[in-house]
Amino acid sequence: MGLLAGEERPAAMELLRDACENWGFFEILNHGISTELMDERFLDFASKTLKDAQGVKAAENLDWESTFFVRHLPESNIAEIPDLDDEYRRAMRRFAGVLEALAERLLDLLCENLGLDRGYLARAFRGASTGAPTFGTKVSSYPPCPRPDLVSGLRAHTDAGGIILLFQDDRVGGLQLLKDGEWVDVPPLRHSIVVNLGDQLEPDGNRMSIASFYNPRSDAVIFPAPALVKAEDAAAGAYPRFVFEDYMKLYVRHKFDAKEPRFEAFKSMETDSSNRIAIA
Repeated sequence: MGLLAGEERPAAMELLRDACENWGFFEILNHGISTELMDERFLDFASKTLKDAQGVKAAENLDWESTFFVRHLPESNIAEIPDLDDEYRRAMRRFAGVLEALAERLLDLLCENLGLDRGYLARAFRGASTGAPTFGTKVSSYPPCPRPDLVSGLRAHTDAGGIILLFQDDRVGGLQLLKDGEWVDVPPLRHSIVVNLGDQLEPDGNRMSIASFYNPRSDAVIFPAPALVKAEDAAAGAYPRFVFEDYMKLYVRHKFDAKEPRFEAFKSMETDSSNRIAIA
């Protein structure tokens, strides 16, 4: 990210374009989040909250993980999490604030690469009501598994939303991404953030991950930005339009299936044509 401020900006933007177009993932350094905050990593916070979680029963269709979820936007639920002192709550609010700013900075970089006006995607994520996007953090612990022959950690899946900012455990690896039919390891890199572009992920050892999901508002209507779609494709209905909340309802039932059928399912569905906001 430091390269974007100097003469190497064009090369950095080309790297970003290639990552988005051909991978769906990229890893960033020099992102502006203090190493002090990143080193805090909420390990005590996460361990405290996860300590009462029961072990997941091994089965073919279950994930070997313990998790909890904190909602930041449109309304925070940090006050509702029991047995946390004020220090932890302040740390999570600070964490959410810097990540929200980073997510919007990344959205503007995507706009620049796509030739869209600055702020276009950020406005689109807020939906027709111009409210707040959907933003939350999932903390996951992957304890050692006594029967690794029965489970595969976190099953292969794609992520439904917009921008996912992932803090990997910097000592224990496990994250993989699917590229051209092959699983590629994403090695832990201290103080880096793995960025996953919306609807693409997967994981030995006891590891933890912290993933923040910056998604469109529930009422946002999703369809390609008109400036990026050929007229004949638009006329032929090549791309579906759908309300993000409707997509999420379908997603939770088919999270571990291929994503393409989910989009196909919406091509035949009609959405309210009023107050639409396009997003790429």
